[in-house]
Amino acid sequence: MIAVEIAVQDASGARTAFENGADRVELCQALAETGGLTPSSGTIDAVCEAAGDGTRVAVLVRPRPGGFVYAAEEIALVSADIRDCVRRGAGGIVVGALLPDGGVDRDALRRWKDAAGDAEFVFHRAIDTLADPAAILDELAVLGVDRILTSGGAARSIDGIDVLAALARQSAGRLQIMAGGGVRVEDIPDLVEAGVDAVHLSARSRSANTAPSGPGGGDTGFDVTDSSLVAAATHAVRGG
Repeated sequence: MIAVEIAVQDASGARTAFENGADRVELCQALAETGGLTPSSGTIDAVCEAAGDGTRVAVLVRPRPGGFVYAAEEIALVSADIRDCVRRGAGGIVVGALLPDGGVDRDALRRWKDAAGDAEFVFHRAIDTLADPAAILDELAVLGVDRILTSGGAARSIDGIDVLAALARQSAGRLQIMAGGGVRVEDIPDLVEAGVDAVHLSARSRSANTAPSGPGGGDTGFDVTDSSLVAAATHAVRGG
C-alpha cells in the first residue's frame, strides 16, 4: 500500500493528519523558513502522544539550515539528538549528510544509524542537491537506509517524475522511494503510477490568527496543517 506522510510542526498538526487518514507524520520545526530543523523535545513528546504509536512518527534531525556538509561537532550533536528522539518514542529518524565533493558522508551515516537503533532510518532531500541521485542509491541501501525522501532532483516532485520512476525501479524493494517536494493533490495519481512507495506533503494553509507579532516576531500568522488537504491526499492515494 502507498503510504501518505504529512510534514507537521506540532501535536495539533499531527492529530489533524491522523484524523484525516495519514499513515505517518514527519515532525520538524521552521518548515517554511528553512525546509525544516530539529524540533524540541517537548514537541516530540506531544506528537508521539497524539500519534498513539510512535512508529507513526518520523523526526527530522537537522541542526541548522543551509547545506548538508557537517562539521564533527554537528555530527556529534545530531547523534545525541537522534538518541533523544528514539528514547522519547519516535519510530523514525530523518537525516542526510554529504561530503564536499557530493558523495555520501559514510562516517556520519554510520554513526547516525547506530544511534537510531531499530528506528526507521530515512535519508532526506539532501539527495536532491546531487546531479545524479541514482549514483548514491545503492550505497544508501548498504548503509542501512530504509527510505529516501526525494523530489527526483526537481523543485516539485511532479517535475522529477521520470527520475522518481527510475529510482523506484533501481531500489528493487531494498529501500522505499518517497516522493516529496511541492506535492499537490492533483499530482498524486501520477506519482503513484510512477511506482513510488509513499508520498510526502506538508498540506499547509495559513492560520486565521492575525495577532500582530511586532517588529521582532517575524511575519504575522503561521502555518497549520489543513484537514481538507490531508483528506484529499489520502483519498487520491487510495483510489479517489
